[in-house]
Amino acid sequence: MAEGRVLVTGASGFVGPHVVAALLQAGYRLRLAQRSRQPVPAGAEAIVTGDLSAPVDWRAALEGVDHVVHMAGLAHAGPGLEEALYRRINTEATLELARTAEAAGVRRFVYLSSIKAQTDAFDGPPLREDMQPAPGDAYGRSKLAAERGLAALELDWVALRPVLIYGPGVKANMAALLKLAQLPVPLPFGGLKAPRSLLAVENLASAVLFALTPACPTRRAYAAADPDPVSVADMLAAMRAGLGRGPGLLPVPEAWLRRLARLAGREETFLKLAGSLVARPERLLSAGWQPQAETKSALARLAAAARAG
Repeated sequence: MAEGRVLVTGASGFVGPHVVAALLQAGYRLRLAQRSRQPVPAGAEAIVTGDLSAPVDWRAALEGVDHVVHMAGLAHAGPGLEEALYRRINTEATLELARTAEAAGVRRFVYLSSIKAQTDAFDGPPLREDMQPAPGDAYGRSKLAAERGLAALELDWVALRPVLIYGPGVKANMAALLKLAQLPVPLPFGGLKAPRSLLAVENLASAVLFALTPACPTRRAYAAADPDPVSVADMLAAMRAGLGRGPGLLPVPEAWLRRLARLAGREETFLKLAGSLVARPERLLSAGWQPQAETKSALARLAAAARAG
């Protein structure tokens, strides 16, 4: 059983409850930083720290804390938000917490970054973790700036760069794909064979747990992904298997679908889902991380749970 108290930020939303549950199951004592008072699971305590859009005094929250898992931040929301807001919440607030953690003697600081800190490409060769980062938008730049700020501190930090995360409660493109899989008709996506890295939410939780252990080398960033990439056709087939059905996928060429998306003004959305973005978690695997879920099985369980819900 793990020992020590962990301050967790960003415990609500899609990812947070899964990570909190895994930390509690592992035996950690948790203190959850909240914007406003909310119920917390048994075994955790809450502390209200306020909104990250303004500076926070973290000293009370960090009293008696051994580790920090920092997941709070401004999510990637597309165009329209000012870069200064991303920088304030994702960069400056992270480093304010990290500097206070350093002064408080925190042993390990785990930061939930993003693959967008490394690239904004939707369609290209597999990423290597030693590639020079080239974020393409304000969100990615704010995440990379936080990583570089952490590197300037005398603190044992780990940055996890997750790819597209899926699991119960998922939204946006993956939720749309799940709805497509549930339709009782053939789908014209059998030709979408480009490999794509995904991350099961339970694998993200296990990566966070691993990042808190002495086995995980610190002061570096890690790609966080399921080991084996899958295509859109694979995703839909796995989801339909979870529904007890055959794939029902028609082999319409990818070029035709891309052309239709372009004519409809949705080519970027199409590429975000169907493009080839492969980021294998070589550093985590080499260090000894063991994923908890296999991608196709996890997608099948997701679809089955969505139907039951």
